[in-house]
Amino acid sequence: MNENEGILELIEMLYTMISDAWGVPLGNDKCLVDRDKALDLIEEIKAQLPAEMAEAKRLVSARDEFIRNAKKEAESVRKMAEERARKMVEEQEVVRAAKARAEEMIATADTKSRELRRAANEYLAASLQSAEESMTQALEIVRSSRSRFRTAAGSSFAPQREQ
Repeated sequence: MNENEGILELIEMLYTMISDAWGVPLGNDKCLVDRDKALDLIEEIKAQLPAEMAEAKRLVSARDEFIRNAKKEAESVRKMAEERARKMVEEQEVVRAAKARAEEMIATADTKSRELRRAANEYLAASLQSAEESMTQALEIVRSSRSRFRTAAGSSFAPQREQ
């Protein structure tokens, strides 16, 4: 037997040997098999089985390791994606809050600007009113003083035209 033949080939040979074997008279389920050939095939199967089993275990172990690594990588990618999404949401929240705060500050500044403008206008109007009243009083005092001065000085002065 060739040592490189796989277990499946050996099992196939054993199966063919049994299926091609001569039947025993009056025994439908019984047949004659060359015992030495059958035992040789079974011995080869037993000899290769540990190597095949070790290779199968190695392959299963490698597959399991690959799956574990793939799961770890997938979990890492998922966590990074979640973190990035969370940061994007936070950034959007920060931007939204900043925009809202900026709008609030602009509205407040507009309101204060209008209030300051109104207060300045009222102050200026009051100051002008006060200045006008002071000037009117001063003008009245000057006119009154001038009239008294003319009266007191007599008629020696020629009347002058008032402005």
